[in-house]
Amino acid sequence: MALRPQRPQSRSDQLAAQKSAEQDVFLREVDDALRQDEMSGFFKNYGIPVIAAVVIALLALAGYLWWDHNRKVSLGLHGEELTKAIDHVEGGNLDAAKKQLDLVAADADDGSGAAAKLLLAGIALEQGRQADAVKGFAAIAADADAPKPLRDLALIREIAANFDAMPPQQVVDRLKPLAVPGNPWFGSAGELTGMAYLKQNKPNLAGPLFASIARDKDSPESLRRRARQLAGLLGVDAVDDVAKAAAGDMAPEAGGQEAAPAPAPQ
Repeated sequence: MALRPQRPQSRSDQLAAQKSAEQDVFLREVDDALRQDEMSGFFKNYGIPVIAAVVIALLALAGYLWWDHNRKVSLGLHGEELTKAIDHVEGGNLDAAKKQLDLVAADADDGSGAAAKLLLAGIALEQGRQADAVKGFAAIAADADAPKPLRDLALIREIAANFDAMPPQQVVDRLKPLAVPGNPWFGSAGELTGMAYLKQNKPNLAGPLFASIARDKDSPESLRRRARQLAGLLGVDAVDDVAKAAAGDMAPEAGGQEAAPAPAPQ
């Protein structure tokens, strides 16, 4: 079937279509003009604050990147200095180690600085300067910015170095948070606490504590052996496996040396 030919638009229809198209173009131009006017007004009113905010943000980002880079470089340098100082300590050259550690302790404000100060206090103790050592350990233990593991170690070393001069109850009170099973420092803190109990003539508290240390698999074997012997002397059974304990008590320490004994009870 043949399609009917399209009827040509009348003159009035053509004029109406042209008018509609012109109106659409006009509306688009008006809309574009309004948008440009709004943007012009926005930048006129807020352009400077916006640009300032962008500049400040970029400067802050640049400052952070610069700080982070310098921090990483500084950490690397401090780590190298600490390693050299430890090598000097192991070689018995304490004066050279002290010079190197003084630089790190004065410059570093992170864990490296606390570690350097801890080593300096240890050197003071090794050189017989007990008062300086105790003061150094106490300063680290009280430094809230130092990493907690280093603060705890400094506290234990402070009390061990000053044990004979301290009231036993003060030892117990200060080590109480650490002298509990499950704490990483339980063995060392518990041994000092037990010795403080003995100074107070409280074997009923010291014995079970030594037995608990003897059974603590996370404590060094030498410390567990001492604790087991002390618990036995106090009448507390701390042996789960008699044969294994006997073999362990007869075994020499690594390097053929006995571990340093705990402070003697007064």
